[in-house]
Amino acid sequence: MSDTPLYLGFEEAPTPFKGPTQKARIWTEHWVKARLFCPNCGASNINQFAGNRPVADFHCAACHEEYELKSQKGRFGPRVNDGAFRTMCERVTAANNPSLILMNYDPIRLSVTNLFFVPKHFFVREIIQERKPLAATARRAGWIGCNILLGEIPDAGKIFLVRNGEQTSKSLVLDQWAATRFLRDQGERGRSWLMEVMKCVDLIGRRDFTLDDVYAQEARLHALYPGNRNVRPKIRQQLQVLRDQGYIEFLGNGQYRLR
Repeated sequence: MSDTPLYLGFEEAPTPFKGPTQKARIWTEHWVKARLFCPNCGASNINQFAGNRPVADFHCAACHEEYELKSQKGRFGPRVNDGAFRTMCERVTAANNPSLILMNYDPIRLSVTNLFFVPKHFFVREIIQERKPLAATARRAGWIGCNILLGEIPDAGKIFLVRNGEQTSKSLVLDQWAATRFLRDQGERGRSWLMEVMKCVDLIGRRDFTLDDVYAQEARLHALYPGNRNVRPKIRQQLQVLRDQGYIEFLGNGQYRLR
């Protein structure tokens, strides 16, 4: 496994487009194909699909992981525009649901400034937001798109390779990806609950925390799952799963530590 730093600059590949946004799309795609490794298995490169696929843009020939690339100049906010709502909802539970590659670039220096991954096991129906249908006057009248709610994904589901131009090692990215792969073995409902408890831990804001710290967010969880009348036992159950999977450590007497 190599931790050799990536070259973050774009090669100005020939493009038939004149607009800066269209040129940037070509250059960012070319950079991913030429420079980026697979964060799921560590293979040294990923391949680009032929155009016009409904969701995925890239795939790894070694492990068959699929990826969707989103790139823009400014930082990503709590929502990211995506494709057709129905297609995304169908893909959430599919084995080939793509993981996300989110890239920010500098249009002057023509280089990557931020890049992080969202593994597919963090995708549940709750983070896919339906948008309003396009107006009757639009070219695709009635078409319904979606947003991906990045703000609803736990911190562990946003794995940075490049942050403000500074790179993280490949080995750390692979370790962080592997640390949450256990979510793939959970059903969608199980993943949803685990992610919410992971977000509770994020909101506490400390590596060491207590069971009471998580209980303090009981009202938020009850609002999310109004049909569940046993939120505290459910919290304890999810903490046990996270402990068994090595995501957190149980220190005894209601004390936990985030690993």
